[in-house]
Amino acid sequence: MFAKAFRVKSNTAIKGSDRRKLRADVTAAFATLGTDQVSELIPGKEELNIVKLYTHKGDAVTVYTSGGNPILFALEKNLYPTVYTLWSYPDLLPTFTTWPLVLEKLVGGADLMLPGLVVPPAGLPQVQKGDLCAIALVGNRAPIAIGVAALSTAEMLAAGLKGRGFLVLHTYQDHLWRSGDKSSPPSIAPPVQDAADVSEEKVQGDMRGLALQGEKDGNGEAHQAHGERSVPEAPEDGSTQDLSPGPTDGRSLQEQMDDLLQQCFLQALKCRVKKADLPLLTSTFLGSYMFSCCPEGRQLDVKKSSYKKLSKFLQHMQQEEIVQVKELSRGVESIVAVDWKHPRITSFVIPEPSLTSQTVQEGSREQPYHPPDIKALYCVPASMTLLFQQSGHKKGSTLEASEVRASVIDYAKKNDLVDANNKNLVKLDPILCDCILEKNEQHAVVKLPWDNLLSRCLEKLQPAYQVTFPGQEPVVKKGKICPIDITLAQRASNKKVTVVRNLEAYGLDPCSVATILQQRCQASTTVMPVPGAKDGLQVQIQGNQIHHLGQLLLEEYGLPRRHIQGLEKAPKPGKKK
Repeated sequence: MFAKAFRVKSNTAIKGSDRRKLRADVTAAFATLGTDQVSELIPGKEELNIVKLYTHKGDAVTVYTSGGNPILFALEKNLYPTVYTLWSYPDLLPTFTTWPLVLEKLVGGADLMLPGLVVPPAGLPQVQKGDLCAIALVGNRAPIAIGVAALSTAEMLAAGLKGRGFLVLHTYQDHLWRSGDKSSPPSIAPPVQDAADVSEEKVQGDMRGLALQGEKDGNGEAHQAHGERSVPEAPEDGSTQDLSPGPTDGRSLQEQMDDLLQQCFLQALKCRVKKADLPLLTSTFLGSYMFSCCPEGRQLDVKKSSYKKLSKFLQHMQQEEIVQVKELSRGVESIVAVDWKHPRITSFVIPEPSLTSQTVQEGSREQPYHPPDIKALYCVPASMTLLFQQSGHKKGSTLEASEVRASVIDYAKKNDLVDANNKNLVKLDPILCDCILEKNEQHAVVKLPWDNLLSRCLEKLQPAYQVTFPGQEPVVKKGKICPIDITLAQRASNKKVTVVRNLEAYGLDPCSVATILQQRCQASTTVMPVPGAKDGLQVQIQGNQIHHLGQLLLEEYGLPRRHIQGLEKAPKPGKKK
């Protein structure tokens, strides 16, 4: 849709009433977004603009921009997120995966054909024809396109994964993306093992059989797909041999720890530290960057190396002109510069990750941890039974937001409640009045817009949720799932501790998490019962360790940010000079 340049008709600041209406539309369209996420996406006071434009095909599109980036666009009264929004909320839509080579075709205006799909071990996401879906590349869960499913999942499989799969509306690198800050997709680890280990011959074979139909913009410059990663060849002098030898290679433990320290140091600089992170506290560099690069089954301990102290090791690395370390404040050292073109960094070969690198307890479990699939549902209360019984639902039935929408629309059409003069309005019959209106509105409100009607229905229904752990049957529970709660508390001598609760609801073992945090943070941890609760455990870590917790829960375990509260309490980085 945006493969070619579009023509802007107008660009105006949004009004307060339109802002509220947009929030209601987002809530109705994307039920998985909580109230906080909707407020974050559609801020109350920050600048928000409405851009009306015409695509090269003549389609009238309304685009909503925030902070200079397009976040949503509306076409024929349907609301769609942009890739910028999906990078912040990668689980907003069902996500399908394709090969990096396909991206160039999608940017050129092609639809995604089924032979280009990569089927994960857990199978394809379950969608119906017409559902809005996200498309990501192998190795990175950050979506690079959105489209509408041309077939249901069952129909895709029945067709042998042949034919058109998705009608692509918007992609990374198209003209709508170019109207923003042109940032690249973030690196989000896939929640399950992807097809990265498929042989190159099979990839090439699949690509030869891939038929993509659509238009190209004519100047199709090839872009290297985000997620493709080439491993540099090792130099002849062997300086980049594996720096993580096993304990039985005949060398002393001190020599092995020296090599492990250098491996984690080089890998952290090559893969994790960015220029924007500088200056970086040396303690943060060790705890947040180097420890996370330590191979599974091994423990990085600077004291067991010949350097004994991190400061001495970094001085050695500074003498090699890899990094520059300065004391920006008294007694506190920071890395202020990195030479990413240094031969030791450029020639460093990243070790192949183990398939079990995301285990909940490192080295103690064979199965990697995969976050549960949590789906927001709505339960029909007795007061709304009459509204939903025509659709075959009764008291206690649990529905998804799309099913609620379909049931309400079906009820309004069957009972001839759509206003003949204005199709956007719905007349309220006695059943609708009893279900969604407050007592003081019973005689004052006789009609409502569709979006207001649907949002009111969702508010009146009882919240519920469905939790599905990999390999297990879905479990439906009433109420809202409690997020993982991270708080800071003060103990004796005014010392701060970090407390984490509700890990069990997401399939995490508090004892295992405590063990990992003890190693990462180099701080004492304690597991104890939650005060005032019949059951449940909480993990207590010495000091403010919220930054480490965020890295563990978000990046390694792949839990969505909306299910974690308290991350904003992480210590603020020092001011850059």
